[in-house]
Amino acid sequence: MSCILAIQLCGCLGTQHTPRNTRNICEIFRQNRGWYKSAYASQKRWGIPIPVMMAIMYQESKFDAKAKPPRTTCLCIFPGPRPSSAYGYSQALDSTWEKYKQSAGNWGADRDDFGDSIDFVGWYCNVSHVQCRIAKNDTYNQYLAYHEGQGGFLKKTYRKKAWLRKVASKAADRAKTYTKQLASCEREFQKRGDCCLWPF
Repeated sequence: MSCILAIQLCGCLGTQHTPRNTRNICEIFRQNRGWYKSAYASQKRWGIPIPVMMAIMYQESKFDAKAKPPRTTCLCIFPGPRPSSAYGYSQALDSTWEKYKQSAGNWGADRDDFGDSIDFVGWYCNVSHVQCRIAKNDTYNQYLAYHEGQGGFLKKTYRKKAWLRKVASKAADRAKTYTKQLASCEREFQKRGDCCLWPF
């Protein structure tokens, strides 16, 4: 019995599958039973609502742990280098990830780990809140700052990128949908007898 319990426990902690239904936050957390705990912990730490963080992560990687920017092409035939070092759930750049690890004290963080990535998104949005005065629940502007960087946001570089503003609107709409969905099922994750009952 103890062996079975240990196997179940490890499975709960290690579950990191790309969600089958990325349009429904309840289904995302049901499939990956440890993700709600991680998202909740990041919300408590940085004050960014879970739906905002999850909408940004969806827009960046579709919850693919190994996501990378597509390669460029050389001579229209051969695969070239990738346009940036973005990687993982959060699509964080190498340099930004290093800043996060130092600032948040999460030295062992990995970009292909959901818990570390959702904490990164919360941290980054909080930095945007402090530096750019963006409300923590303002998904539209949070996403613009996430994509352009706080410096780019303050310089309003997004004004010349109509496509980016459309993407930010999609992220904002998704956050609204996630908010409504989570309101209907969050109690389930807070009360069920699995990992999420552990103290945060």
